[in-house]
Formats: sequence, structure tokens, C-alpha cells
Amino acid sequence: MILSSVDSTMAEAARRAPDLARPMWIMAEHQSAGRGRQGKTWVAPPGNLSATHVFKPACTAAEAAKRSFLAANALFQTLSLFTDATKLGLKWPNDVLLNGGKVAGILLESSGSGPYVDWLSVGVGVNLAHVPQGVTDAAFSPTSIKAAGGDTVTPEDFLTKLASAYATQEKKLASLGFGRIREDWLRNAARLGEEISASTGRETVTGTFDTIDEDGNLVLITSKGPRAIAAAEVYF
Repeated sequence: MILSSVDSTMAEAARRAPDLARPMWIMAEHQSAGRGRQGKTWVAPPGNLSATHVFKPACTAAEAAKRSFLAANALFQTLSLFTDATKLGLKWPNDVLLNGGKVAGILLESSGSGPYVDWLSVGVGVNLAHVPQGVTDAAFSPTSIKAAGGDTVTPEDFLTKLASAYATQEKKLASLGFGRIREDWLRNAARLGEEISASTGRETVTGTFDTIDEDGNLVLITSKGPRAIAAAEVYF
């Protein structure tokens, strides 16, 4: 579904989710209230991609949260079609970097009061043609495929390939488990084996980026030993 204008594709997905009969991708040419993680504003000039995949995965909230890694793998694969893959890196928990700048972000939202989520939305924003201006709250400065010298691609064409790549990730998850998704993600992880810092809001933990565990937690080797971190902002 392509909308000319909407407050946000995530908000539209939430409105449609209760009556959803089958998985759906929602793309907007313009968002008046696009948002990223932790309530941050997501700026998406025309020509960039703003889209949300909404579906009913029949899984727990913890399992639903792992879909950020599926989305990251699918984004990496799709971005590699239009720019140099050696310049791309996956930043835990849900960003894609290009030449060290943020080229894409992922946002997950779900709803459900029982053991399983009622629905899950996987939002993606990709800077295809333009570098967003006026972004002052980003840990990594934004960039775009075009600014990095990549190929020109329309949001519609990018989403077509992204949707196919994401469907493949879901098939991998169903047949091979999260371990395979984790392996694919780690293969393209930014700063793996290097010292990074993770700010949890209560503290900043610095250590060597060792891995992500089977729950998707960031694992740092600190002076006090291994430390698994469930949620944080990462800085290099």
C-alpha cells in the first residue's frame, strides 16, 4: 500500500492492525509526524523511504523483538544492491551505517496482553536520495545512498526488493532458527571485536564488542568480565 501522505506509517499500521487479514507493507510519500526510537523525530524528505511492515507473527514479545535483526539483515542485503557493501555496517540494535553515517533505521512496535503479541510492526526509514537536514539528536550523522555515491533508486523499487529480502529472512527464521539470523547479522556488524560504549540511561558501559547472544543482547567484554546489555544507545 502506498499513501501520498500520513502522520506516520507506524501509526497507520497500528490503526489497521486489529483488522489485518494478511501481512501488509505500508509506504508513505510524505510523513507529517515520522518518528524513530525513543520518541525521536524521523525526518524523511521526498525520495527517501518511509515504510512499515505489519503482520501477526504468533510469537512472544521477546521473539517479536528479534525481528529487528531480520530487518537489519534484509536492509543490508537490499542496500548492497545500490551501494558498496564493504562500506555498510550493522549497528546494534537497529541501525545501518554507510561510511560511518546512519543511512537506515528500524523501529519495532507491538501490541498484546496475552502470551503472544496480537500484531507486530517493523518500521524502516532509508535515506535513499537525500541527507535529512536539521537532525540534531542523532548519535551518528545521517547520510544517504546518493551522498555516498551509490545508485539512484526510487522508494518503490527499493521497497519491492526489501520486502522480498525480509520474506526470505522470515523463512530462514522458521526453518533454521534465530541462530542463523544472528550469524548473518554478526557477519556484517560494525565494530565487532573493537571497543565501544553503550549508554543505558542509568550508566555507560565500555568494553570490547564480543557478540550478540541468543536473546539479541549486546555482549561487551569489560574490565569486570562479560556484560550482556538488553537496551542501550551505542557509541564508537
